[in-house]
Amino acid sequence: MSAAPALPRLNRRALPRLAPGLRPAVDPTGLRPRILHFGLGAFHRAHQALYTQNAAAVSGEPWGITAVAPRSTATVCALREQDCLYSVVERHPDGHTCRVVGSVVGALAMGPDAEAVDALLTDPEVSVVTLTVTEKGYHRSAATGGLDTAAAPVAADLAAPPGAPLTTVVGRLASGLALRMRSDAAPVAVVSCDNMAGNGAVLARVVREFVHASAWPDRESVLARLDETVTFPSTVVDRIVPATSDDDRSAARTALGLDDGLTVAGEPYRSWVLEDSFAAARPPWEYDGALFVPDVGPYQLTKLRLLNGSHSALAHLGLATGHATVADAMATDWGERLVRALCAEVAPTLPAGGPDPEAYAGDLVVRFRNPTMHHQLRQIGSDASLKITERWLPALRELRASGTDTPVLALALAAWAHGTRPGAPDRSDPAAKALASCWNAGGPATGTVSALLRTVGAADLADDTVLTAAVADRLPAVRAGRVEI
Repeated sequence: MSAAPALPRLNRRALPRLAPGLRPAVDPTGLRPRILHFGLGAFHRAHQALYTQNAAAVSGEPWGITAVAPRSTATVCALREQDCLYSVVERHPDGHTCRVVGSVVGALAMGPDAEAVDALLTDPEVSVVTLTVTEKGYHRSAATGGLDTAAAPVAADLAAPPGAPLTTVVGRLASGLALRMRSDAAPVAVVSCDNMAGNGAVLARVVREFVHASAWPDRESVLARLDETVTFPSTVVDRIVPATSDDDRSAARTALGLDDGLTVAGEPYRSWVLEDSFAAARPPWEYDGALFVPDVGPYQLTKLRLLNGSHSALAHLGLATGHATVADAMATDWGERLVRALCAEVAPTLPAGGPDPEAYAGDLVVRFRNPTMHHQLRQIGSDASLKITERWLPALRELRASGTDTPVLALALAAWAHGTRPGAPDRSDPAAKALASCWNAGGPATGTVSALLRTVGAADLADDTVLTAAVADRLPAVRAGRVEI
């Protein structure tokens, strides 16, 4: 049997072949690069880029995005080959839908295209800069929460001579904003879309601390100008975007009749809550359902502690018991109970003004059960030493301080601890070696738990002997593949 003929590549020339419902909601040739985005991963392409496309389509305003890849150039090359077009497959329980997105109008590699990146950072037409670079892209100190100037990549950027390539997003952004300040350019909003509490304040702090630590003779005037013309709105982004599968690519090919090397997939649900503190013009994202509020704190903590916290708990317990996906874990006799119990345990730490925790937990159960998502637990469980410090530990501190028992968080910590042991399957954690060294053969389990907590910057919790004993007590069941809630 002869092989099936190759399909034409998705690009602008191929768009007329598509039915109107499959084409981008906006003509990409009519857009201009008014947003600069750092981070070319699937989440941005399935979330902010989609909101931007739909906002531009409804408003008629030409909001286009130039996306910057901090490290890998592979996605940059692939986007350029497809005129920056790609498709989003939505995985519904009863089938898939697909549509091409056209809001990305340029793709750059941060190192090789540094001059082009700086040109956009100083362009008065660019009034919004967004980031999805994950928690580790901010290079925060576990001890202070600020910029870790001793981290090798940050130290190298600070020591780099003028014009030399910079390797961190914080350094590149700070350097570009400094150029903008020196040229007296228009105000700009810099928007973190990463899963961190107070992500706007976090980003503002690391950028300012990079400028302060630099050797620039005008750094004080740059900082003063930043205060006057740059805002850092906090945001809460929400959409489950699993790794693209062969089924997703096949669904896109079937729907489009074109070959798309950049298909991304997502659940049907998506939301975006933004602090209404933009220094300059922005896309009317509210036309696509985004919510602008004075304070995103209640929404942010709800999402971090309930959704992300439950995700991490499912990941570590699911991996410990031999499961591969979120839906697999939810199909057990403990999956739904875990989600609801963790949300109930953490709910007292949430401020008023956000979503109802019990209703939110019910929505999470429905979303997590979607059998078409195939969201890999290993993906969710990666970089855990960074994630749990945002998702679990702040709530744990509040609850312990109030004298509240925390059995579900202790269980989750036991599952995380189990995954840090020497010889455990790789979880792509930057602290993996340091965590593995905490396991002292023959030593007490409480000592191991305490050492693990110290390694992730939680010395206060490490000294909580009741907590470390509770976590240690749950290790044998987790090791045996049992989840006891």
